[in-house]
Amino acid sequence: GHWSSIYHQYRYWRKTGKWQKLMKIITANYDSEWLFIDGSVVKAHQHSTGAASHLDEAIGKSVAGNSSKLHLVVDACGNPIHVELSGGQVHDSKMAKTLIDSTINNQTKAVIADRGYDSSDIRECIFTHCAQSVIPVKSNSKSCNDTLDWYLYRCRHLVENAFARLKHFRGIATRYDKLKDSYAA
Repeated sequence: GHWSSIYHQYRYWRKTGKWQKLMKIITANYDSEWLFIDGSVVKAHQHSTGAASHLDEAIGKSVAGNSSKLHLVVDACGNPIHVELSGGQVHDSKMAKTLIDSTINNQTKAVIADRGYDSSDIRECIFTHCAQSVIPVKSNSKSCNDTLDWYLYRCRHLVENAFARLKHFRGIATRYDKLKDSYAA
């Protein structure tokens, strides 16, 4: 079809929330036994900044320049079930509570993440949902990793594989959209 017809239909779906409804339908029956969380930086194109809105458009300054960060929750089969966007300077642990609260349920047995999520607040959030925390402690921590389930931690490659699959798409690998809603859709 004509590019403007496609764009207007895409924009209509974005504004009415059809993309989010579609995502909820697709992820309705996810395997919630294990949940994997992680974040990945996406370089923002130089023309993606400067949107004419006063809202937070999830583009931040970091060492590498303008960037956004995708925070992803993946189920036990490696399928993405929840995505959050933030500026590139936002640390992964700042979005962890939002990710956990939005996806964890009473069937979840473990939440697996890397050392960037090593925080007593995050562990407490996981424990309040009656799930096991599989997060290794940082090297400068006084506690140890003796009780860590290393098999589950090795399965964390599922979230890395999901990022690798998503970043095959040009529109996700580099952020060209000025608006957060457009990029999220």
